[in-house]
Amino acid sequence: MKLSLPFAFPSRKTCCNNSVGQALRWSAVTAFAIFSIAAGAQGVEATSLKSLEDFVKNTKSGRAAFTQVVTGPSREGQVAKTKNSSGSFEFLRPNRFKFIYKKPFEQSIVSDGQMLWLYDADLNQVTSRKLAQALNGTPAAVIAAAADLKGLQADFNLQALPDRAGLQWVQVTPKTKEGQLQTISVGFRASDKGSELAGLEILDSFGQRSVMTFTQFEVNPALPESAFKFQPPAGSDVIRQ
Repeated sequence: MKLSLPFAFPSRKTCCNNSVGQALRWSAVTAFAIFSIAAGAQGVEATSLKSLEDFVKNTKSGRAAFTQVVTGPSREGQVAKTKNSSGSFEFLRPNRFKFIYKKPFEQSIVSDGQMLWLYDADLNQVTSRKLAQALNGTPAAVIAAAADLKGLQADFNLQALPDRAGLQWVQVTPKTKEGQLQTISVGFRASDKGSELAGLEILDSFGQRSVMTFTQFEVNPALPESAFKFQPPAGSDVIRQ
């Protein structure tokens, strides 16, 4: 089973048992339902949509630790396999973010606002592509890219979900059927500082499910743009797509 990253980003590990492979794209905690949708929703649903709106409008930067559990599609007569990983996450609107995977092996996914970089420490390999090509229809568009709800609704259908596990949930479904993702569910926790990103659940077109849990979330920490610049390590193999 392939370990899903927050993006569809090919790697040489895709063909290996220890692979990092098909990835789930991390796109837009950035949009919210327009007032007419929220007004028509019932109490719990209106609250979850309001949390999404609050996050998009008021959370300009964020930092958290995360764990990720990827479960492969069920096969008849077999127990679904799972893979666990963990690391840290930071973002700065617009379009700057950084996932640092520390376990089970080291990888970095960094957006400087123009380019998206994937660095695999084990392979000493860097893969890069233009952010505009990689971001469309992904979960990252939800979290760090969209500037308002209207921008989010151009690419996604939004649906409020019932509260679960103490979180408020919104389902974000890509309008295009050509991508690798079926649905993205984003969970928020209310705090005195606003809506905190707490969970992300992604189902891809292969039946693979990825659950990311965010802890120690910091709302609007002071993050300089320079923190999202990436320089390929000396001697690394750089692949540009």
